[in-house]
Amino acid sequence: MAGYGANVPALPPNYIARPYRGVSVARWDGPLEPAAVARILVGREAYRRTEFIVLRAAGGTALVRVAKVSEEPLFSPITSVEWVAGPEDCDDSVAPGADTGIASDMARAARDRPPGKRIYVVEGLHHHVNFIVEPAPVRIRVPEVVPPEPPKLYEMARKVLSVDEDLPPVELVFEAIDIRDIAASVGPANFLLPCRTAGLELAGGVDFLDQRPASPNPEWVLIGCERSRQLYHWFYGTEPHRRELCPRVLTDQNGSEGPVLLKCCLLERGVETEPGRAVVPWGATLAEVRQALAFLAAPGFRLLQTG
Repeated sequence: MAGYGANVPALPPNYIARPYRGVSVARWDGPLEPAAVARILVGREAYRRTEFIVLRAAGGTALVRVAKVSEEPLFSPITSVEWVAGPEDCDDSVAPGADTGIASDMARAARDRPPGKRIYVVEGLHHHVNFIVEPAPVRIRVPEVVPPEPPKLYEMARKVLSVDEDLPPVELVFEAIDIRDIAASVGPANFLLPCRTAGLELAGGVDFLDQRPASPNPEWVLIGCERSRQLYHWFYGTEPHRRELCPRVLTDQNGSEGPVLLKCCLLERGVETEPGRAVVPWGATLAEVRQALAFLAAPGFRLLQTG
């Protein structure tokens, strides 16, 4: 039939319309069937930025893709219609807090819906509408020292994902490296920590390296990274009894459990990358965290995701 396009256009998993202004919504009174929809839509005018139309009917929701005579005038006749998904493959929901321009938000909204659909249409923040195809967010591990809680790198990564409109959907998996657990494995002792952490209580005395105690305590157990060891040696000229705290050292090296975002005190600026791993400085900027997330979420590392 003239004007009726391919049955399933090549929309890959995690696809969302960018920008979402390319998605129009229409109340549909006719049958949600490919040939019937094409017969009604072809020849009608559509806004020049419209690429997809969400058709909402009493019996469900369908999604189609349209082509137009031109994208130059404000409106132009539709020349063809591609059937993306009918009611049996299309979920339609309202998620008031979801930013429909953010792929991670779209994937989270879809996760809260019954599984098994190919297309998830979401009406989100400000009543804007978008869709996501077969959501499969990239799971990125974030091993981080606690306390403080929540840890800074994890919060920075969440902040980046909440505003970045170019990244694919990402699910952060926080993995706590708890100072209290490390101390408990030692037993009651005189602990030396890199810096003062609010609310931290350990069995035994606690001193803080950043306070530079006047003289070393021979019974100290330093819970710290290589930079802490260097500082200790600079201050006191000896080597401490130390338990490792660095996420980069304590996390598996081969990425077998999925892509991992790390921070390291020895890295002072920029981002270091290797397959499945990205390392940012201890004082990372949001731009550096975004660069690391983009590296880990790139298509070449999808094979590393789990779950």
